Amino acid sequence: MPELTILPLFLITTLLLAISPGPDLVLISAYSSGQGFKSGVRLALGIFIAGIVQTLAVALGLGQFMQQFPPIVTVIKLLGALYLAWLGVNMLKSWWLNKHTTTMNTDNRENAKRGIVLKGFLNNLMNPKALLFFSVFLVQFTHGNASLTSQILVLGALLSTAVLFVNLIFAFSFSKLGKVLAGRFRLGHHFDGVLGALFLALAARLATSK
Repeated sequence: MPELTILPLFLITTLLLAISPGPDLVLISAYSSGQGFKSGVRLALGIFIAGIVQTLAVALGLGQFMQQFPPIVTVIKLLGALYLAWLGVNMLKSWWLNKHTTTMNTDNRENAKRGIVLKGFLNNLMNPKALLFFSVFLVQFTHGNASLTSQILVLGALLSTAVLFVNLIFAFSFSKLGKVLAGRFRLGHHFDGVLGALFLALAARLATSK
């Protein structure tokens, strides 16, 4: 177990990091304002699952392995950028084909809802900077009097849970904001187009990041 005296500093630092702007927050704000609180919750759940997976990977030493072999980071980064670009292109295509319709097929709507969890999961997991951050950040709050692996697992679970809590607050806040804006503008009709452009921007950001 981590030292109890260090946990308050760890949690404060985690909360400050959770509210800092990033790709996950951008997606949560977009989905929550455009499709409501439940979509934001699904996205936050996908990000939470990715955080647990990254914690396990760090505990197994994958983060240190990636630091020793930078080409692996480049490959994962490019795969993540290609995935985001693929999502962006498909959403723009969907917006272009359906911009003259007023309703969405029920089956397509349900499939889209189920896919939001996966989008949150992959958007976070396919960014190697997140895994490298986990491997560097968590070890700073460990000590030599207990198993390093067990400490990383506990700290990673706490970090992921704290981020989930913050993301749910953002999802609720942006869903309320989205309702206000929807009453004044026809944003929902162009939601796929906005998201498509957003995913392409995230793909370019990830591909060109160092």
